[in-house]
Amino acid sequence: MNQKAFSGLVAITVLVLVAYNTLFVISERERAVQLRFGQVVEESIEPGLHWKIPMVDKVRVFDGRLQTMDVPSERFLTLEKKAVVVDSYIKWRIHDVYAFYKATAGDLMRASTLLGQRAESRMRNKFGGLTLNEVVSGQRDQLMDDITQSLDTVARTEMGISVVDVRVKRIDLPPQVSDSVFERMSSEREKEAQEYRSKGIEIAEGIKANADREKRILLADAYKKAEILKGEGDAKAAEIYARAYRQDPEFYAFYRSLQAYKEAFNDPRDVIMIEPDNEFFKYLNSTSGKDK
Repeated sequence: MNQKAFSGLVAITVLVLVAYNTLFVISERERAVQLRFGQVVEESIEPGLHWKIPMVDKVRVFDGRLQTMDVPSERFLTLEKKAVVVDSYIKWRIHDVYAFYKATAGDLMRASTLLGQRAESRMRNKFGGLTLNEVVSGQRDQLMDDITQSLDTVARTEMGISVVDVRVKRIDLPPQVSDSVFERMSSEREKEAQEYRSKGIEIAEGIKANADREKRILLADAYKKAEILKGEGDAKAAEIYARAYRQDPEFYAFYRSLQAYKEAFNDPRDVIMIEPDNEFFKYLNSTSGKDK
């Protein structure tokens, strides 16, 4: 390699090194500030290709995408002074990169600590103004929205962070009180169940009494109708007998005597001790039914 080619190679290498230390690129998903001797000279660098002075300027680049921060479980007191353990998370992103750098020096751990402290303070105030039922009921969504808005206002101003969402993953009772609360809830449910049973028994007795009364009424009505029908039948039969008697009294008397004989001698062992000339043997002694 001749001297001229070597010199050209050295020049290209120097140019590459200078360009590498002078030019830098910020993507759409990044946020950055430019420092000169430790002082901020560019508060927010737009995405694209930029340049800096080598060995003098320094660029701090941060992730501008949505971040998720798990908040350590905290113990809060409700309005009735009942303790609850809340496990939550925060969704946030950098809103003002200069304010973010000034508040945290670009340290994400410090940013998480500061944001967690402010979130804990607002949760404590909010939970302290609600009852336990309100905390675990549907009002929890409104509670989280209020905390999100309050925390976002403070975080934008003090830390350059935009809080997108604050959500509760779970709410538990402290272990030392969970057993007593469970027992109290169990006794309350048992009392409520007993009340339902008592009401059920009372209603059942009422239904049974009504059914018995309706049964007696139906039987009485049926007996009354049966007696009426029986009386009407007896009257009709008597009328028929009377009409038949008037048409042929002798034959009717003969027929009644046959019926009496049939009833009297129904069993071969039956014995009747009466005088032969008794009126009972009227038709046995004479075919005409008259005394001989």
